[in-house]
Amino acid sequence: MMRKRNILSALVGRAGFSLVEVLIVISVISLLMGLLLPALHRARALAEQAICKSRLRQWGLAFGMYAEQNDGFYPHADGRDRTSSDPGTDADLADYYFGWIDVLPPLLGQRPWRDHDYWEKPGTETIFQCRSAKLAPDSSYKKYRPRRDGYFSYAMNSCLELDENCRAPYGSAGSDWQMPSFLNSTTIGNPSRLILLFDQLLDPEKGYGGTGYNPTAGMYCGSYPKAFSARHAKGGGILGGSILYCDYHIDWKSTVWNADWPADMMAPPLGDQDWYP
Repeated sequence: MMRKRNILSALVGRAGFSLVEVLIVISVISLLMGLLLPALHRARALAEQAICKSRLRQWGLAFGMYAEQNDGFYPHADGRDRTSSDPGTDADLADYYFGWIDVLPPLLGQRPWRDHDYWEKPGTETIFQCRSAKLAPDSSYKKYRPRRDGYFSYAMNSCLELDENCRAPYGSAGSDWQMPSFLNSTTIGNPSRLILLFDQLLDPEKGYGGTGYNPTAGMYCGSYPKAFSARHAKGGGILGGSILYCDYHIDWKSTVWNADWPADMMAPPLGDQDWYP
């Protein structure tokens, strides 16, 4: 009987762990977690990027359907976010009634942006927003409150309309540069290069390239190169965003800013094939 008890005690003693062994196990687990977490973050960023591209493809399909139904014309780049409730000119009417954010959603089985009340604007779980879109604190915004008024993480290229309500191309004077409020997509010279829709900057404190201040970040559904800035990560942490082109392919870029452009430029020079048809 004594012999059996000694054997049992020996087995029980072997079943335990020493403090050193426990510390080694904890260290190995910590090391594995340190290796796995960055990979998980990259995988999540890539998944969100894939969802963003999928949504842009759906918008591309809607642009194509709209153009087919309207003799090749695209909808207006701007919407009611830039107009009063009493449009008085042809350009105002184009903004008020034919903004892409209002006329395209029904083609995708969605409600127009204008049909969503304040505090109920679509968020990042909907086709209207990029999943990676991140707002800054409300105190960062001076001209509006995105969580109340709604915000646009996608913006249409405002250079595709050149009526009196848009910015003049850099270096232009007079009205010789003006085009109609609606672009005929069949007149586009290089659709694979011309930007149609893009992720835009949402943090006003970052401005272009992480400098300056952009008080209208995310406020408008149509915008210019400075609104496309370092906005969210592509897997490995490089910042940038996705772009839908007029041939409806998607590309990811870190910037669309030309290093030769002056810092105070808003609309690119007329003839730039990335922005003008």
